[in-house]
Amino acid sequence: QVQLVESGGGLVHPGGSLGLSCALSGSIFSIYIMGWYRQAPGKQRELVATISSGGTTNYADSVKGRFTISRDNAKNTAYLQMNSLKPEDTAVYYCNARNMWVPAREYWGQGTQVTVSS
Repeated sequence: QVQLVESGGGLVHPGGSLGLSCALSGSIFSIYIMGWYRQAPGKQRELVATISSGGTTNYADSVKGRFTISRDNAKNTAYLQMNSLKPEDTAVYYCNARNMWVPAREYWGQGTQVTVSS
């Protein structure tokens, strides 16, 4: 059974930085496209960033230049480094793993709260 465990959320001031981690267990990490999504209160869940096994990245326009997604295949872990945080980045952030060969097989983490406030 694939499990995703997230860590690293919290409260940060505007302009600050925060890093999230997502550890995958129960499967071969390298076959998954890893992604981060977020959901703010009253809004739909939206894509933040994705990274392929080979390191190709994709970002939402709203976070380009501020957020960096990365992965360590040896540690079965994906990361999201968030810099220059804004209040509108406040949301629950979810880690996602999507099987690159069978896209219907995707898994979600439990979510971690990120709050940007002064």
